[in-house]
Parts: sequence; structure tokens; C-alpha cells
Amino acid sequence: MDPYGGHYLNRDAVLSGLGASRICQLVLGCTTMALVAHSAGFSDTYGTFCMFVWCFCFAVTLVIFTLDVARLHGCMPISWDNFTVAFAMLATLMYVTASVVYPVYFLSRECPSQGCEVRDYRIAVTVCSSVCCFAYGAEVFLTRAKPGHVVGYMATMSGLLKVVQAFIACIIFGALANDSEYNRHIATQYCVVVYSLCFAVTVVVVMLTVSGRTSALRLPFDRFVIVYTFLAVLLYMSAAVVWPVFSFDKKYGTPSRPDNCLRGKCPWDSKLVVAVFTFANLVLYFTDLVYSQRIRFVTQSAA
Repeated sequence: MDPYGGHYLNRDAVLSGLGASRICQLVLGCTTMALVAHSAGFSDTYGTFCMFVWCFCFAVTLVIFTLDVARLHGCMPISWDNFTVAFAMLATLMYVTASVVYPVYFLSRECPSQGCEVRDYRIAVTVCSSVCCFAYGAEVFLTRAKPGHVVGYMATMSGLLKVVQAFIACIIFGALANDSEYNRHIATQYCVVVYSLCFAVTVVVVMLTVSGRTSALRLPFDRFVIVYTFLAVLLYMSAAVVWPVFSFDKKYGTPSRPDNCLRGKCPWDSKLVVAVFTFANLVLYFTDLVYSQRIRFVTQSAA
């Protein structure tokens, strides 16, 4: 017992729905890594990325779970609630990506040269990784903002969308780095500037919120977020027009996929990925803007 009459260990961190979701995350994450290390295997950039996702998410989840059970998270110089929900959202997205990438590049109908046992292990890895997506998604669902509850900004729809926007920007950067030929035109270079600027400000917003230092902006945080989101919508709208024109128009690019393009090593594929996720982020920023305006309106009316 501590001097204030409480328990040293936080039983709710284990016995609650949130605790159960984190235990599932740890069990499934550990099982996935063990299966890969034992027989499933991984190789090349895509396999390394998947293994990084599983190891990174397991390590951070283990730290969060331990600190929560031991009641030590109050010693961390961060906003704990904002940090945990932001990480849960990020881990969900990372697991979804790994759960798609791993079977695409390592799972086939025919048995690999190592034997059918390896294929079975890879199927098990895919299943465990996919189920773990729901475990992290359950944590996001349990910690999200609810009517009448006081929560941190990252638990709101706007905060969760910020994490998704930053993650999609990372996918765009990966496609740009994969021989996208963006430096052939000034217009496509402008698009890269748009992606980089919006990503940087989004990360700053998330970091300030997680660290609990939003007052460092020296201006109202909600007003800053709304103005920035509005500008991001305008910038992404311009990129959503410019990038497809200079990538797929006959005058500047190639309308259809070349026949000699190899999967994973084709500039046209990279351009298509950038175009698709540019529109995806545009929708997310617009949704974020609409939601932020609604929250601001409700707040003012309540006052």
C-alpha cells in the first residue's frame, strides 16, 4: 500500500477492457515475432519493414503496459493519455500495413523452396498480425473521445486524423523515394514541398500535444490547428491537380503503365501510389477541417 491508501500496482490496467486489449497486443505481437524468427523468415526491404513494425510496436506496448501497471506513467514528462491513444492509432496503421505487405511479398499458393511448412508458418504470421490490428483498434475505440468526457486532443477525431495524415504522408515519401522521377518537373517538386510542409506541421502539432507543451505556440492552439488544416486542404488540393497532370498526361508523363515495368521497381507504380494517397490525405484534411469547425462551434455555443 502507498501512503495515500492505494495499491502499488494498478489492477485496472490488467482487468479492464483496455488492459485486456494491451495483453492481446503483447501476446499476438510476441507470437508473430516468434513465428517469423522460427521458420517463416523475412528478407529484403519489405520483410525488414514488417519485422521492424512488429518489434517496435511490441516494445512500446510493453513499456506502456508496464508503466501503467506500476503506476509510473506519472513520472513521464508527457501527456500520458495523448501519448497512448496516438501510439495506439499509429500501431493500428503500421500493423495494417505489415499485414498487407507480408503476405503480398512472402506468401504464395505454391510451396516455397524451403518447403510447405514455411508457407504454413507464413500463413500463421499473417493471421496473428491481422488479428493484432483489431487489438490495437480496440484500444483506440476504448480511449477515443466520448460525449461528456474530458479527454486529451489526440483522443478526438481531429487528433486521430492527424496521426493518419502523418502516416499517409510517410507512405507518399516512400513512393517518392522509390524512383518516382519527381525531380523531372518543377511542378512535381512543388508537390514534394507541399507533402513535406504539411507533414512537418502535422508532426509538430502531434509532438506538442503529446508533450503537453501546446502553450509554447504563444497563440490559441485550437485556432492554430484550424488555420493550418485549412491551408493544408488548399495545398493538397493543388497537389491533387498538379501531380496527376505531370505524371500521367501525354505531354508530361505516361498515361498507362509500361509493359516492361517490374513490380516494385516501376516509376509509374510509384507515381500512381503518390496520386492515390494524395487524394486520400486531401479527404482526411478536409474531414479534419469540418470536424474541427464543428467542435469549435459547439464549444462557443456551450460557453
